[in-house]
Amino acid sequence: MLRPDIIDLREFYAGHLGQAVRRILRQRLRILWPNVGGMTVLGLGYATPYLRIFEAEADRVLAAMPGPQGVVHWPRGLPGRVMLVDEEDLPLPDASVDRLLLMHSLENAENVRGLLREVWRVLTPQGRLLAVVPNRRGLWAHLEATPFGHGHPYTPPQLTRLMRDALFSPTQSQAALWLPPSERAFVVRAQTAWEATGEVLWKRFSGVLLVEAEKQVYAAAPLRPAKAKRRRFVLKPAESPVWGGSGPAPA
Repeated sequence: MLRPDIIDLREFYAGHLGQAVRRILRQRLRILWPNVGGMTVLGLGYATPYLRIFEAEADRVLAAMPGPQGVVHWPRGLPGRVMLVDEEDLPLPDASVDRLLLMHSLENAENVRGLLREVWRVLTPQGRLLAVVPNRRGLWAHLEATPFGHGHPYTPPQLTRLMRDALFSPTQSQAALWLPPSERAFVVRAQTAWEATGEVLWKRFSGVLLVEAEKQVYAAAPLRPAKAKRRRFVLKPAESPVWGGSGPAPA
């Protein structure tokens, strides 16, 4: 599966259209997660354009980027809080993350079920997953000029079924991004009008779907294939992650 690389993702969000998308989706994320006070928040995929909105109240905000995509330093001008990871073997302890945002992740994963098994493992018993994925019915999923035009788009029933199969219970969902994928200035400037009109007239044809799901703790833990022992980060309260295990810390 051809996924957007780190250079394409960074350049998209540096442009006017990407900045508009970031503003639109940040508002939706805040509606779904209005309070993350004292929590550990992890963004998996390319979630850094959206994580700053949680920093003022969360205890810890981290980012994890998959190897095939590549990684860039984040946050700018501050000590790094990004990990380069194997999506199916995150270097984090069991039940260590309260909120996990999947952005430019689920649709590009080579093994979706393996990814969701690992998400289930690192979430706390009260943890919540929030997946933002391209809508199969929307225009954005069919244009490769943006990151939302890559990978496997979903319909709402497909996404709900996928979550339930992975031992998650969907709790709430939203649609967003009726703004056309155009760099034209007059289109981008009208982003608020596009969103308001689309939510009323073209709700099924949004650019993305946002689905929050909670971990099913009463179900059996997902089976994982045996792997060699990996080093894990040890997360300490109000500190940056400290590398755990034998051997030197990664660069």
